[in-house]
Amino acid sequence: MIDISIIVPLYNEEAVFGQLIQRLTSVINNTAFSCEVILINDGSSDNTASLIEAICKEDSRFTGILLSRNYGHQLAVSAGLANVRGKKAAMIIDGDLQDPPELINEFYGLLTKGYDVIYAIRKNRKEGFFKKMAYSAYYRLQKKISNFNIPIDSGDFSMLSRRVVDNINDMPEQSRYLRGMRAWVGFKQIGYEYNRDERQAGETKYSWSKLFELAFNGIFNFSDFPVKVIARLGFFTILFSLVYFAYNIYRRIFYNDVPQGFTATILAIILFSGVQLISLGLIGEYVLRIYNQVRKRPLFIIDKIVQDGKEKEQ
Repeated sequence: MIDISIIVPLYNEEAVFGQLIQRLTSVINNTAFSCEVILINDGSSDNTASLIEAICKEDSRFTGILLSRNYGHQLAVSAGLANVRGKKAAMIIDGDLQDPPELINEFYGLLTKGYDVIYAIRKNRKEGFFKKMAYSAYYRLQKKISNFNIPIDSGDFSMLSRRVVDNINDMPEQSRYLRGMRAWVGFKQIGYEYNRDERQAGETKYSWSKLFELAFNGIFNFSDFPVKVIARLGFFTILFSLVYFAYNIYRRIFYNDVPQGFTATILAIILFSGVQLISLGLIGEYVLRIYNQVRKRPLFIIDKIVQDGKEKEQ
């Protein structure tokens, strides 16, 4: 019986693959519980897929899931969660080894104490100053506006009990934000602080555009604050208009003049147009998520699974 499934999404990680397998093998050789490692190839364009197939055929403790194309980190992890065989829990780590797999014993110890979610909290980051500030600001904004508590400075690195995994698998939303989904599920949760390592090789696969997409999923999927912002913007623009109107009436009555020229007109046009565009954009984010959801497309398509040393038919 497999106790723990270790999920590792991979996208163009050929450079770090050898070190990753070496450390994972050392980990699963030295645990008191049985483990499987699920390696997900997220449409890599290098030799990552071939390397996954090779190790999975060589060592039956490794399972390879090869997706039909690049779906992104969150959906790659979701593919792993949908295929775990661990009866007790699943552990999610990144393939760049910034998340040390050796912490599995500490996480498992907390699991045995009754915790369903053990999420890692980053005490330090290796990114540049601007990126650190952006992350810090986002997490605190998210905590402020979310409808429930999403822990600050916690990523996807975590261990989830089997019942949490099953509940997440039952959530079919397309625009996935897993750290929010696991918090939404509830049950007993605890954070574990750790020092995040530097990427061992290669470059980060999260561009600024992908980071913004992930951030928007975190905000729009778990908060009604953007919708409330629209109402507040409408209220303040109306208030501003009334104040400006009263000011013109005052000038007309007491000074017998009204501000001349195009300045006031242009200001009003720019202000109201900006508010309208912002409002449409915020509503559009929700409409886009509804549109993606109602199409009911599968979250991902699996090209091939290599399990127990052989390929499985799809």
